[in-house]
Parts: sequence; structure tokens; C-alpha cells
Amino acid sequence: MSRPSRFEGTIGRTIADSEAWFDEPPHPGTDAPNVVVVLLDDTGFAQFGCYGSDIDTPNIDALAADGLQFTNFHVTPLCSPTRASLLTGRSQHAVGMRAVSNFRTGFPHQLGHISNHAATVAEVLKSEGYATFCVGKWHLAPMEQCSAAGPFDQWPLARGFDRFYGFLEGETDQFHPDLVADNHPIEPPTSAGGTDGYHVSEDMIDQLLSMVSDSKGVRPDRPFFAYVPFGATHAPHQAPQGYLDKYRGRYDEGWDLVRQRWYERQLELGVIPEGTQLAPLNPGVEPWDSLPENQQKVAARLQEAFAGFLDHTDDQIGRLVAGLEHLGEMDNTIFVVLADNGASQEGGPFGVMHEMKFFNGVFDDGDAMIDQLDDIGGPHSHTNYPWGWAQCGNSPFKWYKQNTHEGGVHVPMIMHAPGRVSAEQTGLRDQFVNVSDIVPTIYEMVGITPPDTYRGIDQLPVTGHSFVSTLADAAAPATNRLQYFEMGGSRALVQIDDDSVAWKAVCKHTKDADYDTEPWELYRLSDDWSECDDLAEAQPDKLAELVDLWWSEAERHGVLPLDDRMFELFGARFRDYSPHPADMRYVYRPPMSPMPGQASAAIAGKSFDLTARVTRSGGDGGVIYATGTENSGISIFVQNNRVVVDYNAFDDHTILESDVAIPSGDATLVVSLRRRDGRAGHLSIAVNGEPAGQVDLPMFMRMISSVGPSVAYDHGSAVSNRYAAPFPFEGTLHEVEIQLLSRQDAEARDAEAAAELSRQ
Repeated sequence: MSRPSRFEGTIGRTIADSEAWFDEPPHPGTDAPNVVVVLLDDTGFAQFGCYGSDIDTPNIDALAADGLQFTNFHVTPLCSPTRASLLTGRSQHAVGMRAVSNFRTGFPHQLGHISNHAATVAEVLKSEGYATFCVGKWHLAPMEQCSAAGPFDQWPLARGFDRFYGFLEGETDQFHPDLVADNHPIEPPTSAGGTDGYHVSEDMIDQLLSMVSDSKGVRPDRPFFAYVPFGATHAPHQAPQGYLDKYRGRYDEGWDLVRQRWYERQLELGVIPEGTQLAPLNPGVEPWDSLPENQQKVAARLQEAFAGFLDHTDDQIGRLVAGLEHLGEMDNTIFVVLADNGASQEGGPFGVMHEMKFFNGVFDDGDAMIDQLDDIGGPHSHTNYPWGWAQCGNSPFKWYKQNTHEGGVHVPMIMHAPGRVSAEQTGLRDQFVNVSDIVPTIYEMVGITPPDTYRGIDQLPVTGHSFVSTLADAAAPATNRLQYFEMGGSRALVQIDDDSVAWKAVCKHTKDADYDTEPWELYRLSDDWSECDDLAEAQPDKLAELVDLWWSEAERHGVLPLDDRMFELFGARFRDYSPHPADMRYVYRPPMSPMPGQASAAIAGKSFDLTARVTRSGGDGGVIYATGTENSGISIFVQNNRVVVDYNAFDDHTILESDVAIPSGDATLVVSLRRRDGRAGHLSIAVNGEPAGQVDLPMFMRMISSVGPSVAYDHGSAVSNRYAAPFPFEGTLHEVEIQLLSRQDAEARDAEAAAELSRQ
């Protein structure tokens, strides 16, 4: 007779001579605290009110006032690596995440997911009896594995979370998000009424409070861990209209005056030391007064959108705090708020109305955007602000997200822990702390030792440093005294020497430059937080010591080989047994869930033929295939018995309607897109083999959108303004075939089609 693998009772012939035994699940104890970690995206050191800005963040400020406000907290310069380090307490390279999860490189430091040899804090706490929840942005699984086809082994539920509600990509439209509940894609709640009244940040907090209430209502004895990675304040900067209106005119005076004022307030608040200089403007950031009027108007409005977005996010944090207070849980909750990296440079020198323009190498100036001023921050925009406002957000530092200078890695962090930090102990903490140090601190606070093996897999050592000693003592020494940084070849190292002097060596890498001959800079951070006084020439021996230490730490943490590839690694890797077949032929048969861009046909920047086989009667219409949003995308649909293609290149719509009607019954519809030299392209349609129209495309998009495709309807906001989404296909759509074409194959196909036409 088979028996449970573990049974510690006895089994006799009858119940009278047997002893029962129950394999009870683990429990961390009745006094174990809840843990909440709130992560903001692309939020600079100065942007919370309590760190110097004039943006209203009263709820975050209140947590800081009643808790600990860390002024010398550091992260990686990019989102996925910071998240990997945050959730594991280990180096991002050691756990397989040197860059974003959108690609793999074949080296251990870029797996596209967190190594299974590094259990997440959710996995560890769950194994100790915690309920575990995640709402928001994941971005820790290979994106080609994030469709409804899976595999799901790196999705949140497989990495320790009982429940998940959010999105798996690096960003999403805040009004029309790509949503996943647990392990399946879903549509945003229909009760929200679409754009009116819906915002994904609000939805996240609604869902989390429901999860916590469900758990505590039935199991009030069990603590919970909640990870809350907002999409905010990553682009697109989108907020409800009332929040946008609140900041109208606030930033008309420009970034020079605002940055100076925020810097002075930082000194007053004590979040930067006396004597800290305001770094000079970064290259490419022009003095505000030198900008043309239209550029000023657009730049000010882009900053207003960011401010409204952050203000709205702060209100959602306030709703979470109020909800926990209502449940009686806030006083037994360790509540951490931090940012994943500094303010973003991805808006370029002028800012962008449609962020994907940045990734297409297109930078509109103020004149090009002035007519869309009132759309900024709403659903008909995908904005990011210009470099000048990003540097303002990183005050007093220089550089940005993606850089290993302080502007990229020095961000706010707050810990609120009533009952564990007394009212007398609250205040500022200026010890050096790294993101990898948070989880070891949580483990010590809740009394848990991370396992050496997890699910039978040997675990990498937790290399972060608990800073519990600093919580009760503002004068306690920093526990992390040697920390490396690396991003795309840019490198840095912070060392706190035996005299408690903090030194930093940093190299801003130029792509393809020689790592061995690139210049390094040297700063005495204890006296120069903003890296203004380079001591490399004055103290070459100290610099050489730190550079040698960097290489040593790189070896220890698996940073090598250095790899400065980034954007060129995005996109499909064509191979058998993957979402991207070696013959580059994709076949979709509805019904299907929406797909992320990297798990679907890789049409961006490529020539392709899309063939739809349909059966229709009468005037049946609807979407055949759509990818993107109202801000950029491609939609192929049937309307008024015609095939219509709307090529929406960042709100510049090229619309081609077939000049041949689609007959009733069975039909084969072919849409051909061809990439030409430069930015040009060409679009044509055929109906049952008969040419039905063609048009040149002034801009052929190399990157289209962070929102992927849907088949037989338009998921999210409507790509085309000729219909209201989802505009489902009314006839029978048997299949959609997409054949990607090399330049040579495209030319051969076109020549064959032309020859066939000439024979007719």
C-alpha cells in the first residue's frame, strides 16, 4: 500500500493501536510582521517632495516622516537588474540579469530571468508560511515566454507569489494596459468604462487590497508579503485629467530655476550634505532661456504630465496605507518605498509625444509637437520628458538612468516600520546602502535564514548586507563598504575605506570603445556627492586601486564578459521549437489571447506578407490583425466590404483601402509591407490574387509599440480611428499567416508577382 512520503505517526491494525500525525504547513509565528515593498520606476532622487521637489507626494512624505528616509541609497541603472537584485539580495549579474529581460545572450549573466539558483524573497517567505502577492510590473521573464502559451516557470506564480495581477513587459499603456491575472491574460475591468475612470495604478491597488482582505479574513494569523512594482513613473507618463490640470503652468519657468530651487530645498531638508554642489548641465541639455518658445511650451507640459503621474501614484500608495490601516495591519507592517533607477534619458533632448520614436531614432522638436499640446499626459499620447527635466529629477547629480554615475544609481528609499523603529529613532539615514541589501535586512527583521538549497537546487549565497544596525542608530557605520556597478559597459565602484571615507571610481562607456583605454573618473563621495571634482589626475594610485578592485568584484559576481550590446539584442531569435520558427512563418488561428510583441511575429522593421483566409457573408467586417495602440501600430481590418490597412506611425496615419471589393464567401486577403532604403516603406493589398491598391510609407517603423498584437480583434486602444475597439471580426477568420521576408526574398516575391501580372 502506498503511503505519504512523510508520515511520523504509527499505523496499526485499528485506530485504537494507531497514532495520527498531521503534516502542518509552516508558520512564521503570530508576531511575524507583514512586509510591503513598493517600487517606483524611473524616479529620480529629487522627485519625491521629501527629497526636494515641489511635486505633491504627501503619502510618501508621511511614511518618511514617521519612518526612516535613506539619503545614500543606490540601485542598478536599469529596471530588470534592480528588480532581480531587490528580490534576491544578490548581485544582478550573479542571478542572470545584467540588462532587461527582453533578451538572452547565451552567457550566465543574461538569462532573461532570475536564476533558479537564487530563490526570491517571495519564495523564501512563502516557504516560511507567508501569503505572497505581487501587483504591477514584472519584467523578470524572457518576453518571448510571456504569451498565453508560456512556459510559465519564470512568471510570478512560479517564483514564489500566490497571486499576481499586472503586466509582464517593461511598460504598458496606463489607460489600456496589457493585463495578466495569475497565469493568464485578461482584459481590463469592463466596469471601469474604458479610459473614462480607469487607470492601471488604481486597479493594482484595488486588486491588492482584495487579495490582502481575502487572506486576512480567513487566515488572520498568517502574515503577507506584498510586492508592488508600479508602472509609474516609467513612460508613458499618463494620469487622469484632474492631476494634469493641477500642474498647469507650474513649470513654465523652466528647468534651470526649478532645478536650483529643488537643490536648495534638498540642502534645507538635509537630504544632501552641506557643501554639495549642483552638477553642471549634462551635455545636450541647453539653458532654458535659450530654447525656442514652442520647445519651452512642450517641455513644460511634458514635465506637468510627469508631475501629475507621480502625484496620482502617491495617492494610490495612500490608498494602500489607508486600506492596511482599515484592516488593522499597518502597525505590524514593514513598508518600504524605493525607485529602481534614476530619471530616464529616453525622452531625448526635446522630449517625445510618442516614446517609441526615441527607439526609431526620431526626435521631434517643439514645433512638431505644439499642435498636440493638450493631448500630453492623456490616452492619446505616449510621452516622456526631455533630458533637462530628467536631470532636474536627478538633482543634484549628473547623468541618468542607464549611467553608472549618481544620476543613474542614487535614488530615494524609505522604510516605515512601527514597533521596530521607535518614534525617537526615525529620521534621515545617510549610510551607503545598495538595493541588494534590502532583502537581507528583511530576513533579519523577520527572523528568517535563507536556505542553502531550495526545491533541491543549490543556492547562491546572499551577498547583500543587512543594515538592521542602522535602523536604530543614525550614527552606526555602513554595513556595505564595497559595491560595484555595471551597465552596458559603463562601470563604477564605491569603496568606504578604513577612515570611513567613501570613494568612487566611474567610467562612462562609449559603445564599441576600448575598455582598457577608456578614461575613469575618481571622486571622494564623502565630500562630493554630485561628482563634480574629478581627482583622477591628482590621485592616480587611488584610482588604480579602485579599478583593480572593480575587476576583482566583477570576477566574484559574474559580471564578465563585458557586453555593451543592448537595443540590437531586442527582437526575435529565429529557431526551431520557439515562438520564432526558423522559416519565419507564423500561423495564427483564432480565438487567441493577445500576445506580447516578443512572442509574436517579429514584423517591426521587416518586410512581410500577411495572408488572411476568411469566409464572409454580406457586409461582415472587423479586425483581422492589429498590433500597437492608438499612438502607434498597424491594423488590418475589413470595413464596407474592403480591406483596410491603417499604418499608424506615431499618429501619422497612412490608410490604404482596397480598390477591389471582397466577395461574399471564401476569400484570401494579402497585405504586403516592404522595407525600403532609409526610413521609407511600401504597402500593397491583394484580394483573391488580384492587386487591390498600393501606397508608399513615409516612415517604416523599426520599433512599433510595447503593446503586442491580437488576432480577430483590436486589443486595448484602437490603432485606427476608423473604428472603436475591439471591433471583432464578424465573419469566419480561418487563419492569419505572416511570412517574414529577407530583402532578397521580398525582391524575388515582388518580381514573381510582377511577372504574373504581366502575363494576365
